[in-house]
Amino acid sequence: MKKLVLSVLVVVALVMTSCGKAKEAADKTAGAANEAVEKTGEAVKEAAKKTGEAVKEGAEAVKEGAEKAAEATKEALSPKVAKGKELFAAKTCNTCHALDTKVVGPSLKDIAAKYAETNGNMVQFLKGKADPIVDTDTGQVAVMKANIDGILKDVKPDELQAIAAYIRSVK
Repeated sequence: MKKLVLSVLVVVALVMTSCGKAKEAADKTAGAANEAVEKTGEAVKEAAKKTGEAVKEGAEAVKEGAEKAAEATKEALSPKVAKGKELFAAKTCNTCHALDTKVVGPSLKDIAAKYAETNGNMVQFLKGKADPIVDTDTGQVAVMKANIDGILKDVKPDELQAIAAYIRSVK
C-alpha cells in the first residue's frame, strides 16, 4: 500500500511539474505571438503610410500633367496660333520646315523643343536680331538669314508673335 501511495504521489508530482513547463512554454509562445502581431501591425502601418504618400505624389503628378495638357490645348486652339499657322504657310516657311521631319531646315518640333529648353526668343531671331540656336551650320544660317531679310522683312511684330506661338504649340 505504501508503494501504491508513493507511486501515486510520484505520478502526481510529475504531472504537476510537466504542467508548469507546459504553462511556461505556452506563455513564451503567447508572448512571441503578441510580439509578432505588434511588429506586423507596425509594418502594415508603415506600408499604408508609404502607399498614401505614393498615391499623393502620383495624384500631384497627374494634376500637373493635366494642367500642362490643358494649357497646351488652350494655346494650340487660340486664334493667335491659328493665325500663326496660316502665316507660316502663306510666307512659305513650310517649304523648308515640316512638322516632325528636317527638310531644308529643322522640324517645327525640334525648333519648339530647343526654344523651350533654352528659353530663347524666337521673335528676335525671326527679326534677325538674335543668333540661331537650333541649327547653327553656316550654310543653314545663310539660308535662314536670306529668308529673314527677304520673306520676313515686312512681317509685322504681331504676325511674328503669331508665327512663334504656332511653332511653340507644336509638340
